[in-house]
Amino acid sequence: MLLIEILLSFLALVVPVLIGIAYLTLAERKVMGSMQQRFGPNSVGFFGLLQPLADGLKLLLKEAVIPTNSNTFSFIFAPILTFFISLLNWSIIPFSSYCFFADVNLSLLFIFAISGLAVYGVILSGWASNSKYAFFGAIRSAAQMVSYEVSMGLILMSALFCVGSLNFIDIVLYQSYVFFIVPFLPLFLMFLVSILAETNRAPFDLPEAESELVSGFNVEYSSMGFALFFLAEYGSIIAMSVLTVLIFMGGWLSMPVYWLFLLEPFVLALKTSFILFFFIWVRASFPRYRVDQLMRLCWKIFLPMVFGFVLLIFSIVFTFNGFF
Repeated sequence: MLLIEILLSFLALVVPVLIGIAYLTLAERKVMGSMQQRFGPNSVGFFGLLQPLADGLKLLLKEAVIPTNSNTFSFIFAPILTFFISLLNWSIIPFSSYCFFADVNLSLLFIFAISGLAVYGVILSGWASNSKYAFFGAIRSAAQMVSYEVSMGLILMSALFCVGSLNFIDIVLYQSYVFFIVPFLPLFLMFLVSILAETNRAPFDLPEAESELVSGFNVEYSSMGFALFFLAEYGSIIAMSVLTVLIFMGGWLSMPVYWLFLLEPFVLALKTSFILFFFIWVRASFPRYRVDQLMRLCWKIFLPMVFGFVLLIFSIVFTFNGFF
């Protein structure tokens, strides 16, 4: 019975995430098509709704090609590790005050630790492929993700100073009167840019720069290896969007109506959809940054500004409340 419960819990976690990823890809192609004055996917199923299933089936039926001089075990293990790490984020994210898989007191620290592990799968794939393009993309990804984790961590500390807790539910309930996006608007905007870089999305998709590196760290992957990297990337995008909503936009709280608690997951999904639209809009609107511009933005602009804001917030909180 215990094994069945574990299996059902795993399926209850994985299946909604996979469905969300599938239809995020469809939404992205539809929205970008509209922005570029074309139709996007509209052939498979009504209004193209079955296109993600067709794409998944196509990748599933493709032959898995393993390069001759690659490290076979590491080459196969890297996408599995990356996908598994992206799923771990979802194990402690609450969807409402009553709907969550695990209520962990150190949930914010857990998310930050897991996001730091994500880079290992990317580095492993670049090294194991025995390709200069893949290795160069992996090195870029490692530098980019490690750099922006610093500013992300300092921004998240601002919420910690105010709430005095690392628990997501405590952070959301603390925003009952005013969402953190109002007093922390500059930090919110910097956090949005940081999660773009953390998830390797345009205009910071340098690890996958098609004009330079063909496809970056996953250039040698096909079939399910490529699919797992794809699922991990989009799973991380949704997870980071939900994290942004929980920290800055009050999570499932809706200011006008507090008694509709049954709609809390839908309120969270609606707010998350705005952040996901931001990801798509940025991809369709801005050209790719150069590597030096990306690093300069992080270390010379974001880091001093974030550090100054965090010191200011700490000073204000300490002045009025003392230590926790």
